Amino acid sequence: MDKLKVAVIGVGHLGSRHLKVYHQLRHSVDIIGICDVDADKGQKAAREFQTRFFSDYRELASLVQAVNICTPTVSHCETGLFFLGNKIHTFIEKPIAMNIAEADRLVDAARASGVQLQVGHIERFNSAFQAIKDVAHNPLFVECHRLNHFPARSLDIGVTMDLMIHDIDIVQGLIDSPLAEIRAIGTGVLTDKDDIANARLAFANKTVCNLTASRISPEVMRKIRIFTKDAYISLDYVKQEAFIYRKQDGKIHRSSLPIEKEEPLKKELEHFIRCARENSKPLVSGLEGREALRTALAIQDIIWKEHLGK
Repeated sequence: MDKLKVAVIGVGHLGSRHLKVYHQLRHSVDIIGICDVDADKGQKAAREFQTRFFSDYRELASLVQAVNICTPTVSHCETGLFFLGNKIHTFIEKPIAMNIAEADRLVDAARASGVQLQVGHIERFNSAFQAIKDVAHNPLFVECHRLNHFPARSLDIGVTMDLMIHDIDIVQGLIDSPLAEIRAIGTGVLTDKDDIANARLAFANKTVCNLTASRISPEVMRKIRIFTKDAYISLDYVKQEAFIYRKQDGKIHRSSLPIEKEEPLKKELEHFIRCARENSKPLVSGLEGREALRTALAIQDIIWKEHLGK
């Protein structure tokens, strides 16, 4: 089978990780080139991974079959529309776009061109999450904590769009019911955007979800707790561990779920490669990316208007 011809657009923190994984997968992909607005950074990465540097991503249109867009969110729409319009399978890091209008344009462009659009909601590919999918039925209450150190990146967006959106995507995938109500609070600490945020989501089926995200935490935490009628599930994305607690003989029994730990990004990009080869719908297509964005924007809007005065 011929190798899939790919390129990476943007080789900052995330783009560099994508490039490294593609290099590990070079038995199935051919890295045709990379592009970055920082020529020095781009040329250095090109030398390291033995590929070509392009100062203009448009030069790649006739050379590749698939691209990964890891640029700042503000450029996702313009860059994505270019490649989708040229019938090139496109992976866009989350969030899919800055607003719903841009997301709709990307979804429509993928549909019109007959190619696949995948959005980088990486936790869907975490082994621990995949282990709980079949036991987390009909949750009554879900609690998510996603805490991180202050980053030197993604400061063009707030913590809701940067971190909380991961958990928004997860819970909306778990809860098969329309969102009925959103309450949110948050504040900026080191930026003029939301650096800490908490949201309470109520769904039409009475399920409630509490989400907390921070990008100024001294510790790193990525956990989700799911309460169902007869079980409590605790998952740690960082450690890739999951436990289930059940009542038995009047006592609470804890058991660990079997997990084969793997690198989520590698699984995510392998999935993208397969979808591009087969032209099959990704697990997180543009549609799922758009719905996660819709909820994240609603939360952000409440925080910005009610607590940041924007």
